Amino acid sequence: MAPPPAQDAYPEAAAKAFSSLVPAIVGGALMMQTLNATVLANALPTIARSLQEDPIRLNAAITVYLLASAVCLPVSAWAADRFGAKRIFLIAIVAYATACAASGFAQNLTQLLLARACQGASGALMGPVGRLVLLRSTPRHDLVRAMSVLTMPALLGPVIGPPIGGLIVTYGSWRWIFFLNLPIALVGVVLVSRFIKDVGEEQRQPLDWTGLVLTGLGMAGVVYGLDNLGRGPAPGWAVAIMMVVGAACLALYVLHARRTEHAILDLNLLKIPTFTASVVGGAFLRMGIGATPFLLALLLQVAFGMSALQAGLMTFASAAAALVMKAVAPPILARFGFRRTLMFNALIVAVSFIAYGLFRPDTPRWLMYAVLLAGGFFRSLQFTSLNGMAFADVSQAQMSRASTLSTMGQQISQSIGIGMAALLLHFFLVSAHPARLSAATIAPAFVVIGMVSLVSLAFFVRLPSNAGDGLHGAPRR
Repeated sequence: MAPPPAQDAYPEAAAKAFSSLVPAIVGGALMMQTLNATVLANALPTIARSLQEDPIRLNAAITVYLLASAVCLPVSAWAADRFGAKRIFLIAIVAYATACAASGFAQNLTQLLLARACQGASGALMGPVGRLVLLRSTPRHDLVRAMSVLTMPALLGPVIGPPIGGLIVTYGSWRWIFFLNLPIALVGVVLVSRFIKDVGEEQRQPLDWTGLVLTGLGMAGVVYGLDNLGRGPAPGWAVAIMMVVGAACLALYVLHARRTEHAILDLNLLKIPTFTASVVGGAFLRMGIGATPFLLALLLQVAFGMSALQAGLMTFASAAAALVMKAVAPPILARFGFRRTLMFNALIVAVSFIAYGLFRPDTPRWLMYAVLLAGGFFRSLQFTSLNGMAFADVSQAQMSRASTLSTMGQQISQSIGIGMAALLLHFFLVSAHPARLSAATIAPAFVVIGMVSLVSLAFFVRLPSNAGDGLHGAPRR
């Protein structure tokens, strides 16, 4: 049984009519991350040629971002409680923009990876703290609507990113894909400073340094080890040691958290069924989200010979459909409920991943557009449902920790998805004769990703039928 829904900590917020201002501002700031991620995925082959690197190695530019973000995420809740969510949010926006500029000026792969690591670290604060601002200023019964508004600006990144990125790398320098974020950051700083207020008091809790070290080393070892398994410059035994040490650190953190009052990650949140289904169950779907842009860029550009602009316009369909879905997600959830929507939609999303693997160079473009359109539409519904349900039964006192743990789960699962995609490509490439990237070596990776995403069904089936009922736009009586 799900625990009773937690009451809103700020009754004055519940008395106000729903306003889209705060979620729109926060979503606009988060658009920098989605814009950069989608543009970068489409531009990786071009950047690889410019830096004289293997295109597969360039996936490290995505992985190092997610890895740095995952390592630094645990401290975001403590920083927001200690120094104020608004202040930390502003600092994160400025730091992220600075790191984007550094990425644009990078002259080799090492410099690019260092700048991307700084982007990931600042993004680790911007994402969960921005969401925390929203959670603390929105009554629970408006949460699905607020989450939909929050993600609309963020989804503009995937919508405009592929065609803009294609134009930039086709007719200009790839460095401008990073400079695009600078004016967005400037506008974000002005809007956050003027219209967003700090909600909640600062809490002077001590920082759990032991937990921070254990989680940082643990996630770094596991994710980096997985990403380099069998294909990185490090020998196999070194990769195995990294993964074993990382797993051991995470196990030690579990023991540490049980006897620490203010542990940096609140694992008690995993006792809430709706939160666990969203974070743990949703992780298997998010692996596909992390892997798909990387695989599609290679399939369309390397295997099919499309230009970056043509590939960007092709993937535009998926992102545009995701944006449209945000407007219709609340009534769908109100009609069918979270449990039924998540179960049936998980099957559709898995099929969409597998369908990408059926693309061939002679596949009609209209058919590829239709498949990408349907995939983006239903993936958007799935993740709107997951993101809203995660906080259905979380109390306001736990919101900062829940926001951090939820965001960390998303980042880790996407990082694992990218590493898994690269590992699958390496396996199928070695098995192929001749050993070269083609539709025959890339397509099977989509099939595996789709099958892995079906594991999420085991978590959704166990949800109560009334899971998340208080989030449908009217207060639960």
